[in-house]
Amino acid sequence: MFELIKVARKDCSKSKFSILIPSWNNLDYLQVCINSILKNSVFDHQIIVVVNDGNDGTLEWVKNNQILDYVHAKENIGICYALNICRGLIKTDYVLYANDDMYFLPNWDKILADEIEKIGHKNFMLSATMIEPTGENPCSVIRNYGNDIKSFREADLLADQEKLYRDDWNGSTWPPNIVHIDNWDLVGGMSIEYSPGMYSDPDLSRKLWEAGIRIFKGKGTSLVYHFACKSTGRIRKNKGQKTFVLKWNISAKTFQTKYLLRGQSVVNELPEIHLTTTEKLKQLIKRLKAVF
Repeated sequence: MFELIKVARKDCSKSKFSILIPSWNNLDYLQVCINSILKNSVFDHQIIVVVNDGNDGTLEWVKNNQILDYVHAKENIGICYALNICRGLIKTDYVLYANDDMYFLPNWDKILADEIEKIGHKNFMLSATMIEPTGENPCSVIRNYGNDIKSFREADLLADQEKLYRDDWNGSTWPPNIVHIDNWDLVGGMSIEYSPGMYSDPDLSRKLWEAGIRIFKGKGTSLVYHFACKSTGRIRKNKGQKTFVLKWNISAKTFQTKYLLRGQSVVNELPEIHLTTTEKLKQLIKRLKAVF
């Protein structure tokens, strides 16, 4: 069993979202992340940090920061367990999962809150849009403002914010993502068979899809800068792609591109999908390969 300590301190009576941030000995990035939330948010939010290990000074810093609720795990429990263990501390109607190596740009939260109000019900998954220094993510804006904290050009990033806006997009899976607490509970949060966490994001979207949700939208003007893989590069990764196809009988790529229309211009409610016989055969072959 994991050794866990949960601590709730913040008065959340006026908080809009509950922001869950797992962190594994990544104090410099965690400080930048939380400071950006405090500085650049329109609303007050509950921030819950999951301190994995924390022997780099993270635990002491979080303990001394009275506005943070936190969970302390004496070992690295990964993303799935970390997010699920926060459930007893969550005090708002909305669960937002964020990485500790993200910087939140001004107005990020009001854009998401306005979209939630516009939707008018709780059956959705929304994401902010990541700005990343490298890569080919069709849901991101690729622009380099620094690969690490030392090279981070915060002033340039803020000055360029409006130039970085993009159209809204389909395919919400990646953090920062937000769902209503009722739907988080309905599908059981994160699936622990993906521990420490690879492919748990599309799995959550797939579970929500199975529950009947058809709004998976990324907001192109709600922006976060993502330094990318500052923690995942240190772990032994699970074979999440294999787990996904064995669980759902389709690949994560097929789900994201065919069902969620990842990166395409936004559709308010995604259509029902019926794979062709050829596509079903391809998915069966992928599943058999995963088995053997």
